[in-house]
Amino acid sequence: MELRHLRYFVAVAEEGSFTRAALRLSIQQPPLSQQVKQLEQELGFCLFDRHPRGVELTAGGTVFLEEARAILGDVQAAVRKASRAAEGLAGSVAVGFTMSVAVHQLAPALLREFRSQCPGVALEFREGNAAELTDLVAAGQIQAALLRAPVARMPELVFVTLLQEEMRVALPKFHTLADQPERPLALTALAEEPFILVRRPGAPGMYADLLTTCQQQGFNPRIVAQVEHMLTNLMLVAAGVGISVVPASMRDVHRERVVYRPLAKTPPVVAPITLVYRGEERNPAALHFLRITKDLGRNWKPSGAGSRLDSPLL
Repeated sequence: MELRHLRYFVAVAEEGSFTRAALRLSIQQPPLSQQVKQLEQELGFCLFDRHPRGVELTAGGTVFLEEARAILGDVQAAVRKASRAAEGLAGSVAVGFTMSVAVHQLAPALLREFRSQCPGVALEFREGNAAELTDLVAAGQIQAALLRAPVARMPELVFVTLLQEEMRVALPKFHTLADQPERPLALTALAEEPFILVRRPGAPGMYADLLTTCQQQGFNPRIVAQVEHMLTNLMLVAAGVGISVVPASMRDVHRERVVYRPLAKTPPVVAPITLVYRGEERNPAALHFLRITKDLGRNWKPSGAGSRLDSPLL
């Protein structure tokens, strides 16, 4: 039994005539009659009572018509669903975010835009640090990740810098350098301060770049703690353990106990937002996500007080 047999049968049943059904199907009547006859032989019972002026469904034909319509409807639905998946308008995409990217305006703006353009795609989310998310992308467990500076650059992965965000010095509220919160602070003014950093010892990344810049300015920061998460970092600053340098978008965390002071523009100390994905990614929905992410980064215009903090790079 083939789908065309079902379509032929339904057309004859709905038209009540082989002649009218043949016109509707754009085929000749004799082949249509032959195909329906073959279907009846395969089923083992007659579908129609044939009369000089048309046909009438038998009891078996009446039941089979309902089932045939359901089968054809399911096939059409499957085709539509598969077509949407092939176009990237259905399916799922798994995306990872580091904490410091998740609090940036870009993250919710990106998700809103993707939901608007691809409402039929399910989004799955993972949180982690840059190293963890990079490994997940490489393993194919997630299709994309947004993080700060990469800590590893695997050859099969693509790294796209979406924008650069200025960084600010996070100071305990009663620190002597916190009395002029909007005045830019020279990096060299931090030479004697105890630093808290979010990094893996010896690993590259955003804070490794900061250490290199400090060394270029003539000092090695005195590191009193290295932690895994940005929020832990700022909690320790709030507790007075030391100072840190964080992306400006973190400036509302523990605001009652932490002052976020801008750094001088020279030398530039910035926090990138980086998109990571597999170069051979073929998931159509994921390709839509990547396109939307790049477009948003290219045209990024943050709103509100933070609008001067970011510089799009794409």
